[in-house]
Amino acid sequence: MIPVDIEEERKEILKRYRKLLRQAKPILKPGDTKLIKKAFSISLEAHKEMRRKSGEPYIYHPLEVALVCVEEIGLGTTSIIAALLHDVVEDTDLELEDIEREFGHKVMTIIDGLTKISGVFEYGSSQQAENFRKMLLTLSDDVRVILIKLADRLNNMRTLSSMPRHKQLKIASETMYLYAPLAHRLGLYAIKSELEDLYLKYTDTDTYLDIVQKINESKSYRKKFIKSFIQPIEDELTKQDFKFTIKGRPKSVYSIYNKMKKQGIPFEEVYDLFAVRIIIQSQLENEKADCWQVYSIVTDFYRPNPDRLRDWISTPRSNGYESLHTTVMSNTGQWVEVQIRTDRMDEIAERGYAAHWKYKDRDTIGGKTGSGLDDWIGQVRSILESNDSNAIEFMDDFRGNLFHDEVFVFTPKGDLKVLPIGATALDFAFEIHTEIGAKCIGAKVNQRLVPISHTLKNGDQVEILTSNKQKPTEDWLNNVVTSRAKAKIKDALREDKKSAILDGREIVQRKLKAMKMDFNSETVEQLRAYYELKTANEFYYRVGKGSIDPTTIKAFKDFKEVQKGKSKVGEKVKDESTFTKEIKSLKGSEHDQLLIGEDMDVVDYILAKCCNPIPGDDVFGFVTINEGIKIHRTSCPNALELLSNHGNRVIKARWTSQKLIAFLAGLRILGTDRVGLINDVTKVISNELKVNMRSITVDSDAGIFEGTIKLYVHSTEHLDHLIKNLQQVDGIIKISRFD
Repeated sequence: MIPVDIEEERKEILKRYRKLLRQAKPILKPGDTKLIKKAFSISLEAHKEMRRKSGEPYIYHPLEVALVCVEEIGLGTTSIIAALLHDVVEDTDLELEDIEREFGHKVMTIIDGLTKISGVFEYGSSQQAENFRKMLLTLSDDVRVILIKLADRLNNMRTLSSMPRHKQLKIASETMYLYAPLAHRLGLYAIKSELEDLYLKYTDTDTYLDIVQKINESKSYRKKFIKSFIQPIEDELTKQDFKFTIKGRPKSVYSIYNKMKKQGIPFEEVYDLFAVRIIIQSQLENEKADCWQVYSIVTDFYRPNPDRLRDWISTPRSNGYESLHTTVMSNTGQWVEVQIRTDRMDEIAERGYAAHWKYKDRDTIGGKTGSGLDDWIGQVRSILESNDSNAIEFMDDFRGNLFHDEVFVFTPKGDLKVLPIGATALDFAFEIHTEIGAKCIGAKVNQRLVPISHTLKNGDQVEILTSNKQKPTEDWLNNVVTSRAKAKIKDALREDKKSAILDGREIVQRKLKAMKMDFNSETVEQLRAYYELKTANEFYYRVGKGSIDPTTIKAFKDFKEVQKGKSKVGEKVKDESTFTKEIKSLKGSEHDQLLIGEDMDVVDYILAKCCNPIPGDDVFGFVTINEGIKIHRTSCPNALELLSNHGNRVIKARWTSQKLIAFLAGLRILGTDRVGLINDVTKVISNELKVNMRSITVDSDAGIFEGTIKLYVHSTEHLDHLIKNLQQVDGIIKISRFD
C-alpha cells in the first residue's frame, strides 16, 4: 500500500477548493461564498474516511464535478452546492431532510434526483434503467439534475483507468448509450466529444491510440496547412473591419473513427480531418447578415461543395445550436470544413443549455426559456407522465428521442415544425395535436396524397387528413419515430391492452399451475426470454390476444429440463455477484472470472452467434435468462445495449492458453479481378496450417472483385497472420473481418 501524506493531501484539497471559488467568482452573489463553504465542509466531513479506486481522497471527486459545472457548463451557485453534496445522501447517514434544512428545497430536489435507488429489484429488471428513469423524473422540473449528472459522468470517465476492466466496459458503454447522446441533445458538444473519445479509449484502446498517434504525426503539417489556408481570409476580414478569431482544430478521435468505420476507409482517406472555425463579434440584429458576408468572403477564395452547405442560423437546431457550415476545396486539393458563427453562437455551441439560458434570463434555468430545448423537455415530461412500461422499454423510448438529425417541414399555413430524421406523416399529425394524430388517415405532402407511413423530407409542406371513424392500432407504432407519437399511440392502445394483459396473465397462471410450475417473476422472466420478447407484459398481451398459443408453454418446460441437465454453475447464476460466489466456492478464493477454454467442466457457457468471438478477442461474459452464460466480443453490435441496461449481469471473462480449437471467422475481400485470383486466394488459405474453409462466395463486376470467405481459425493472432498473407496476393486491395 502506498503511504499517504495527510498534510500534502490537505493542501491539495484546499488548492482545488480555491480554484473552484476563483472560477465561480464572476457569477457569485453576496452570501454565496458562505453557502459554498458550508457545502464543502459538510462534503469533506461526510467523505473523510473514503477513498476512490485510485487511492485518492474521495472529496477530489465532488470538487472536480463542481468545477466542471462552473468551468465547462457555466452553471451557478445552486449547482455548485448540489455538485459538492451529490454523493453524501447515498454514501453517508445524512438525509435529504438535513440538506433541505441547510440549503433549501431546490438543492434537496436536485440531490434527490442524483441519488441512486437502493434496494432489491425485480428479477430481470435493470437497476441502471430504474436509476436513469428516476433522474429524468427530476429533469422535467429542473434540468440542472442532468447537467450535474453529465459533469459527474465526465469526471468518472476521466478517472476510469483505476477501475477493473469489466467495470470500465460497463461504465463506458452506459456513457455511450445514454450520456453522450444526452450531452449532444443539450448542446454540450465539447463534453459529448470527450465522452465519445473516452468511450473509444477504454473499449477499443488500440484503435484509439492508433488514431491519436496519426493525428499527432500530422500536427505540424496541419498547422502549416491551416496557416496558409486562413491567410487570405484573415486579410480580407481585417480589410472589411471585422473583429474575429479563427481556430483550426482536428475532428474528435471518435468522429474520425466513426467515418473510417462507416465508409470502410483507412485514416489517410478521411478527407475532412479538421475544421476551421471563424468566430466574429456582431450585434444581435446584424448576426445573420454578417455571417453570410463572411461566407461570401470564404467562397471568393475557395470553391464550396454545394451539397455540404448547412444553414443553422436561419433554422437553428432544436438544441439551440446556430452556425453556418460549408465544405470548401483548398488550393492543395483538400476538402476543408469551415464553420462561421458569432461569439454568442459559439458560447451556445460550447456550453449548450446553460449558455442558452444566459442569453435569455439568468433565473429561468430549470423553468421556461421558450427555446426548442424546452419543447424537447416538454416531450420528455409527456413520455414520463404517460409511461407505465418497464424501465428498459422506457429507456428505448427515451433514447429514440435523443438523436439529433432533424428534418424541417411546414404546415399548410407555413409554420415550421422540426422533427427527427425518419419522421412520418403520422409523427407530424401527433406533433400538431393528439386528436389530429389519433384520427389521421393520410396526408397531402406538397399537394400529393400519401399514406400515414410516408417519410418526410426537408422543406415538405404537410396537410393532415382525418376521419372520426379512425382510431390507433398496434401497427401504428411501426410507422412513427418520435417519442411523443409513440407515447400517445400507446395511451390510446393501453385500455384495450390492459384487459388483454390481464387475460394473458390469468391463462399463463393456470397453465403453469397445471404443469406444477411456480408462477413467480423468475419463471415469467424466463418465459419472456424463451419467446424472445422485450417485456413480461408483452408476453401476457400476446397470450391474451392469442398470438402465442398457451399449449406451447409445455415446450418451454421441456427446454428448461434439458437446460437443467446441462447446467452446473449456470443454473444458479443470476448476476455478477452470484457468479463470483459460485466460481470462488468451486475454484478457490483467488478466482473471480470465467476462463474460456478451461472452465467448461464447471460453468455452462456458449459463444454468442451475433459476434463469433475467437481467442485473442476482447470479450465479456453475459448471464442470459435461459441459455447460461454467453461470451460476446466487446465490439459486438449488441454489447452497448447489454452493458448499459444489464451491467449487473456482466461477468469478467478471458481466454486461456488452451489447446487448439477451431473458431468460425469471416473475411471480406475487395480487389481488381484477374484470371487465377480465386485460385491464388484459396492456395494461401489451404497452405496456411490447419485452416479449413467453410464457404466462399465471389462476385465480379466491371473488373472489381468482391468475395466473402468463412473459415476456421484458432485465434486473432492466427487470423491476423492469414490476413497478412492474403494481402500479398496480387490484385487484393482490402481485407476486413466481419461478424
